[in-house]
Amino acid sequence: MPLDTFIRSLPKTETHLHIEGALPWPLLQTLDPERFEAIPESWADDFKFKDFTQFETELIQYATAWYTSAERYHEAAKAIFKHHLEQNVQYVETSFASVMIEHMGIPGSEIATAIQSAAPAGLEVRVFLGLPRSGNLQRLQNLCDQALEWEALDGIDLHGVETITLDDWHRKFWPRARDAGKLTKAHAGEFGGADSIATVIDELGVRRIQHGVQAIEDEKVIHKLRTLDITLDVCPISNVKLGVVKSLTQHPIRQLHNAGIRCTLSTDDPISFGNTLEKEYRALATELNFTQRELTQIARNGFEIALMDSSQKKSYLSYFDHILGQPDVSTKT
Repeated sequence: MPLDTFIRSLPKTETHLHIEGALPWPLLQTLDPERFEAIPESWADDFKFKDFTQFETELIQYATAWYTSAERYHEAAKAIFKHHLEQNVQYVETSFASVMIEHMGIPGSEIATAIQSAAPAGLEVRVFLGLPRSGNLQRLQNLCDQALEWEALDGIDLHGVETITLDDWHRKFWPRARDAGKLTKAHAGEFGGADSIATVIDELGVRRIQHGVQAIEDEKVIHKLRTLDITLDVCPISNVKLGVVKSLTQHPIRQLHNAGIRCTLSTDDPISFGNTLEKEYRALATELNFTQRELTQIARNGFEIALMDSSQKKSYLSYFDHILGQPDVSTKT
């Protein structure tokens, strides 16, 4: 089977997606055709951001231009999820930033409902609130208390600069969120090094890490990930364009996979990187020599950790096990 056909045929998950960073470019063009006429330069395969500030500044400009209401979140989510179905994505976890609640004045419960209600038939969607590592402590505490009551909210994620020390409210709230039935995640191991991964595991109790690629720096952290069965939701193209790693051929997902660490594949902020989930899978095959069996295992990993009905999950896993039982095929043939 040709590589692209094989990748398209795989049922897939997307478990590390920022809804603001997934804004479809055509929607921005409807707002201001002249300003947003040309696609971003950052979509070029060889583009790299000068630094995180450049990336963040551009992304904020796009997000604040479009996301001015819950209705706008709903409209964008419908287009995003339609594109997921076109790539045979069956399950999505997406987060929205709490900063949009504070600075754009949009009620968080309305954002969560707007995103969740945009899910089409055939696609399971789970919504997460991304909380910062720093900010107005009282406002954050009030927001956290309210968020646990939002019916459309499935989980909590930790966003922000990974070198910022966690506050006591982080350490207290993450267990509270789990007690309230919310899944908890944290961004770590992107720019913060392997230590940032150990910190969110030990202090927040998370078992899902967004990025986590710097774990490769420390064998003790690798051992911790393996022992605690922790999943890394990895975004290779994002890591290259932001300078976390030098090139796709040097991306540590190959070493992490070989070390027995469960890794999933996602796009992070496609409006900034010009990537799709299919491009991410193709990159593993062409730049890191992942075989069809290994790509199948990566896809299976996403369903292993998905918040799905047990019978539905079992059906997907059985499908993958059938594929994995077939002879392996190199993606270079």
